[in-house]
Amino acid sequence: MGCGSCGTGKPGGCKSNGGCSTGGCNRLNVHDWLSDLPIDDIEAQCKVVEISFKQGSRKEFFKNPTSAQYEKGDYLTVEGVNGYDLGEVSLTGELVRLQLKKRAMDEFNPDMKKILRPSTDRDLETYKISKSREADILAKSRAHARNLRLQMKLSEVEIQADGKKGTFFYTADDRIDFRELIRLFAGEFKVKVEMRQIGIRQEAAKVGGIGSCGRELCCSTWLHDFKSVNTTAARYQNLSINQTKLSGQCGRLKCCLNFELDTYLDALQAFPDYADNLQTAMGQAFLIKKDIFKNLMWYTLPNNTKHFPLTIERVKEIKNLNKQGIVVDELEAVEVTSGKPKEVEPDFVDVVGQISLRSLEKNDRRRRDQQRGDQGRPGPRDNRGLNNNERRPFNNDRTSGPRPQSGPAGQSAQGPRPPMNPNRPMNRPSNRPSNPNEARNNNPNNRPNNPNQGPAGPSAAPSNGPINNNPTEG
Repeated sequence: MGCGSCGTGKPGGCKSNGGCSTGGCNRLNVHDWLSDLPIDDIEAQCKVVEISFKQGSRKEFFKNPTSAQYEKGDYLTVEGVNGYDLGEVSLTGELVRLQLKKRAMDEFNPDMKKILRPSTDRDLETYKISKSREADILAKSRAHARNLRLQMKLSEVEIQADGKKGTFFYTADDRIDFRELIRLFAGEFKVKVEMRQIGIRQEAAKVGGIGSCGRELCCSTWLHDFKSVNTTAARYQNLSINQTKLSGQCGRLKCCLNFELDTYLDALQAFPDYADNLQTAMGQAFLIKKDIFKNLMWYTLPNNTKHFPLTIERVKEIKNLNKQGIVVDELEAVEVTSGKPKEVEPDFVDVVGQISLRSLEKNDRRRRDQQRGDQGRPGPRDNRGLNNNERRPFNNDRTSGPRPQSGPAGQSAQGPRPPMNPNRPMNRPSNRPSNPNEARNNNPNNRPNNPNQGPAGPSAAPSNGPINNNPTEG
């Protein structure tokens, strides 16, 4: 994981042009928490600068011969082997002095390499060209080692910024005679070859990865001092001796087994020594586990599969009685309760068959029938595109009973609606009022139509009886 694999190219806010505090872009990164402090005496300030190469894979100290101030993330051109190299400033100021003291290095050593100048554009261009060759050189070098049948594994290749030197990092179990391999490398790659053997943990630190905890490997981010780890650390912490779970990506025991070991050793000092066996009337009790968090010691009895948790005070008491030749009758085990409250399981009621779905099915059937009837009945626009013989009247009146009929003079008449005459033109003007009460009010005599009179003219609508068009007549 580096800046080249992310979307932004450079992490925002770190002001290091590629080095972020997570360690993914710059391994073994250090936060300078003294950088904001004011400087009283410039002459007394540390003149050594820590510079990282290959994104923190390698770090070295260089002397600053000038009074120039450099910040974290600046690229500097430094002395190399028969040339120059280019690195990134990782630490300056008083923290460098602490790192020198930690590694037993002299700040005023005259043999310490110096900083030549801040990197120019030409230096950066040459640096990029040299770094682009590393992947190809690594693949070819592995092929040469395989052809020579050397029992070694090449893990990384680092080319100097000017391209004059190449450092090959490898791991091997035994001594390797790679004189022929060096001649092949020097003749093909045209560089001065340096073979450097590293351990399996250093190889995992250079490769990097994600641990079982979900975070980046400690050896890739901050851990640089590898201590020996054995299974005794797992036994002190009551961990099961499982090689698969206790091993890291390097194939060795995890370094984090030593992180909390001192805390467990301090807690175990309160437990009594030589208390593996206790004499009881039921037999000899054997110690199987020490619970550091609850200060309990678990014992088992012969011919009994039950585990008996005892307090530290009870174990010391039984031990003193056994020294006096007294055998206790009972162990007096304590009751162990979990810190979490017991969850009450909810009670579920069986409601199968208690709910009837007939009402829902009846409503669905009624809704389907209504939709089927609405689809079969013509709407107000269903008469479009039909001739006079195919047109059907659309009844908007949803009320029951006979529909009132109206004559040409606007007079309403009761009775069933006559069938439509196909010979009658459809575009005749209609004088029928929209309101039936309006026709009743327009009649001066306010009397109903005479059903015995004939039609008023040829354009009158047919009805069951004649309609009187003259209000003054008979």
